[in-house]
Amino acid sequence: MSKSKRTPAMTLSALALVVLSMASCGGDPNSPGVEYMPDMYRSPAIEAYVDFGQDPYMFTEEVAMEQRQRQGARLPVAGTIPFAADPAKAEFNMPYAYPNTTDGYEAAGMYLKSPIEMTEATVEQGKAIYTKFCMHCHGEKGEGDGGVVKNGNYPTPPSYTAALKDLPEGKIFHSLVYGKNVAMGSHASQLNKEERWLVVQYVKYLQNGGKMQLETAATTATTAVN
Repeated sequence: MSKSKRTPAMTLSALALVVLSMASCGGDPNSPGVEYMPDMYRSPAIEAYVDFGQDPYMFTEEVAMEQRQRQGARLPVAGTIPFAADPAKAEFNMPYAYPNTTDGYEAAGMYLKSPIEMTEATVEQGKAIYTKFCMHCHGEKGEGDGGVVKNGNYPTPPSYTAALKDLPEGKIFHSLVYGKNVAMGSHASQLNKEERWLVVQYVKYLQNGGKMQLETAATTATTAVN
């Protein structure tokens, strides 16, 4: 057999040996062996919203910058206002203007008013949220006798029908945003602005003795006429 005829057969045999040797690499029986350009068909898994630049094991700015470029989804720019598909709810996305100071608390009490009208529906919505996030301390009727206070020896919050009966709605909202004193923490991470205002509606309902403010106004007007 001539040399020209032997060359293709030898080439194929050599390629077969190379493929077999590559496929047999690795001690794991489930391993596919050596993979040729795996990134072509297996994309790297990237965690969304993970700031790779904060990884304590990355010691150089160059490495941190490279990892940030691989970040899955970008965080919004600081100060960005979320888009509201419902124009009626656009106000809930606006930045909160009152700082976490004594002056901010007092200003909120004077100028901050609820964008939500008090109705039976909003009071019921507020009650559902209050039951999950507030009742364990403030109690079912806002008397400061929740389970945490009774069973956990925690300080008793002031009553909504006594000491806090005339607390303005702006101060209630401000306390939900930043927390109040040592015992009450901020609820801004658990409740969005609309949910916080709904809680305010229910607190106002409790301040009013479990009655709608419109009902109280109508009763007062009838008494005055009689």
